[in-house]
Amino acid sequence: MKKDLQGRVVVVTGATAGVGRAAVRAFAERGANLGLIARGHDGLEATRSEVERLGCRAVGVSCDVADPDALEMAADTIGHELGPIDIWVNNAMSSVFAPISGTTPAEFRRVTEVTYLGAVYGTMAALRRMQPRNSGTIVQVSSALAQRSIPLQAAYCGSKHGLHGFTESLRSELLHDRSAVHLTEVVMPALNTPQFDWSRVKLAHAPQPVPPIYQPEVAADAIVFAALHRRRQVWVTWSVAKAVVGERLAAAYADRYLAEHAYQAQESDELVSASRPDNLYAPLPGDRGARGRFDDRARSFSIELWASKHRGALFALGAFACVLGGAAVGLRHAP
Repeated sequence: MKKDLQGRVVVVTGATAGVGRAAVRAFAERGANLGLIARGHDGLEATRSEVERLGCRAVGVSCDVADPDALEMAADTIGHELGPIDIWVNNAMSSVFAPISGTTPAEFRRVTEVTYLGAVYGTMAALRRMQPRNSGTIVQVSSALAQRSIPLQAAYCGSKHGLHGFTESLRSELLHDRSAVHLTEVVMPALNTPQFDWSRVKLAHAPQPVPPIYQPEVAADAIVFAALHRRRQVWVTWSVAKAVVGERLAAAYADRYLAEHAYQAQESDELVSASRPDNLYAPLPGDRGARGRFDDRARSFSIELWASKHRGALFALGAFACVLGGAAVGLRHAP
């Protein structure tokens, strides 16, 4: 494994589980020191220990990203302990699985504060530290649902749409200022993470990701790649590309298709217990790790991500093939 991030400082919000946990591990494997931001002490301690076992330094801060003052203090703590922040990954999220009619105003507010405003506050904290140095990278962990909403997750979809719009505004401002701070968006597919076991649910059956499902390590690979290459966006899988392009070309068809299929696709056969706990307002105890309970259905490789990472070589190969093809045609018709 390359150690090209040796000594660099990376901050990850929502660092202790799911995509965040996998991203922390991927950055540490390449030598980065990690600032870990999450709410739960158990997960922070386990994640910090994992980073240190990989030979890197880690500072864990218990913080709710919905609190901008607390997030600013967390950034100060990490900067003081580890040094200037080079990469900031906005990953923290929350969700409610319910129809809009069954979602309360308070639940909409909470999901928006974490998933949208938490990323906005994180971006602002990063900019305060990166713009004076004219250096650094901010990674927004986005979703195909930021481009094409689905039923039963309106609060989350709306928040991710908001983050996408905010990111485009900021990108234009950075270009206007000729800033060297880089802003990138990683658009995720359905992932096998613990969110489906701790999100608030108001359905008859436990939620599940809509196939095709990918392991969080695929997402982590895309985040690290985006942090190190100046890409505007990274689409992680073909399912993301279909969602984005389909919304642009056939939105009305997508409305009807999702109305018919997306309810059943998001519900498993498992009934929801009335006593099921959730982490909407407070963290659950224990260390949840990166993966959820869908290992048997999750893919560990994305050919689309591989192609995106190697698009220069693929373009060159394609151009070379065209030249060879043209030469062959010319020789065939030579007198």
